[in-house]
Amino acid sequence: MVSAEPPLQLESKNVCVVGAGMAGMAAARELRREGHVVTVMEQRGDVGGQWLYDPRTDDDGLLEAGAAPVRVHSSMYACLRLISPREAMGFSDFQFFPREGVAGRDPRRFPTHREVYCYLWEFCHAFGLADAVRLHTRVTRVAAVPTSSTHQWAVRTVHLGGTGTDEEEKEEVFDAVVVATGHYSQPKLPTINGMEDWRRRQLHSHSYRTPEPFRGEVVVMIGCGDSGKDIALDLRRVAKEVHLTAKSMEEAMTPAMSKMLANHANLHLHPQIDRLYADGRVAFADGSSVDADTVMYCTGYTYSFTFLDTGGAVTVDDNRVGPLFEHVFPPSLAPSLSFVGIPRKVLVPWFFEAQGKWVAQVLSGRRALPPEEEMLRSVEEYYRAREAAGVPKKYTHDIAGVDPEKMYEFREKYCDFARIEDWKIELLVSIIANMNDDMETFRDREDDGENVRKGLQRWHAAAAQAQDQNYGCCG
Repeated sequence: MVSAEPPLQLESKNVCVVGAGMAGMAAARELRREGHVVTVMEQRGDVGGQWLYDPRTDDDGLLEAGAAPVRVHSSMYACLRLISPREAMGFSDFQFFPREGVAGRDPRRFPTHREVYCYLWEFCHAFGLADAVRLHTRVTRVAAVPTSSTHQWAVRTVHLGGTGTDEEEKEEVFDAVVVATGHYSQPKLPTINGMEDWRRRQLHSHSYRTPEPFRGEVVVMIGCGDSGKDIALDLRRVAKEVHLTAKSMEEAMTPAMSKMLANHANLHLHPQIDRLYADGRVAFADGSSVDADTVMYCTGYTYSFTFLDTGGAVTVDDNRVGPLFEHVFPPSLAPSLSFVGIPRKVLVPWFFEAQGKWVAQVLSGRRALPPEEEMLRSVEEYYRAREAAGVPKKYTHDIAGVDPEKMYEFREKYCDFARIEDWKIELLVSIIANMNDDMETFRDREDDGENVRKGLQRWHAAAAQAQDQNYGCCG
């Protein structure tokens, strides 16, 4: 007779989550579901992270704004709309359904940033997470407890008063810490000849909110990625001229870029900047130049964890946070320290949900990590594979942009989540093609294939059933 295996004895840990944005809320929900005690530290006055719009900016000089840490967390600009469809976003059991007929809501497939904030607010209240979140609480230091043999962590915080001033520090000990502070706050700046001598306005797109301050100006934009093109289209409505620059003119001149330039006489594209001059002249690599009022750096963001002291076990080098096993666990400190939300170019929030569930189940003992040496070996193999594929170090955490299949495999491998439906993948592929064809119209095109249309019918039927649920009103 074969005896039955004893039931699995799961552990409950006292866990601190740093950040109440999309990644932090995803992690907090999964940790609670697994039976852990969760405290979420959030420096702002509400949940939402980047999606909680803040009209303030870091108004110091450009070079000061590029120094860590920034004072204003959000980099959201007023006109921003999603470039991913809401139907392919959402948590596995809390879809990003439109709230038809509700005042202040945006039911479109590609809604504005406020709709995402409202969705996250509803998620927080639907799953009873609000009581776990300490608002107006800034984390100033996270460090291992020296006398702990189980990698406990001392978390030091300050409560921010109503005037924004820091009050008395407080320190608490947790069994584990999940870092979920995002990666769209700390500006990444290039080095350009003359940028320290240029006397006119310079800013990073982190500090862009609305086009009105640039009315009648000549604006030069360094970088022409998705946000760069989006902001250029916003600026061109009031600016005298908008000059985009690109490292590679050949790569930048997509059908979408060609149509933008053809449609708007005050939009221009140049090769990268050769030098900025103190008198306001901007010289480009092809020898041409313009006299500009503003230079805006749409050059992306860097990972920054100024509060985290790991004694060198986790570092940030050329935008590579490492070593991290599967972008989540530092091998020498796992599982008591983890990161949720490091990967870029992934579908959110469901990818963060999968990361959070994995962390929660490893902490409880439901799942096990490989030995430290094996995790390190896996990280090194991943680095070598990326290098062999010609992927620069700074794109270490870009997943779907390099290998979309890895994004889907992660959910199945570590969380037993069902694979994303085929119609959603087809929808995403179609939208990427449409965006590369026309940046201005792709959000409003209605050219879904038959398989997508059938999937959408089922999705909207579920949305209609969920319409009556009331979670209150987001701020």
